[in-house]
Amino acid sequence: MAAEHGQLRNVRDFLLVYNKMTEICFNKCVTNLNYRILTGIEENCINSCAGKLICTNHRLMNAYVHLMPSIVQKRMADYEKKAAEVSAVSSVEASTASSVEPSHGTE
Repeated sequence: MAAEHGQLRNVRDFLLVYNKMTEICFNKCVTNLNYRILTGIEENCINSCAGKLICTNHRLMNAYVHLMPSIVQKRMADYEKKAAEVSAVSSVEASTASSVEPSHGTE
């Protein structure tokens, strides 16, 4: 089930990037909507635009892949530190609560 969820997320992410790239290149390059096919200039512009965006996306993903392990390691260290602090506070509270004896109303 988790694998299917991951695959659906990957497809969704891909479609979001593809749709954004399509929108950017269309708005930049298509200037005349009077024809069903692209002009040569529009086609060259779209090829160049899409190529630049794909190249940029590859560079970003490469940087992400290289940086992500260190980010995850730092987060894990932070979580472990917080868990240790919570555990220490809980143990102090538990020892304080057990050392306080209840009064039995002998006044």
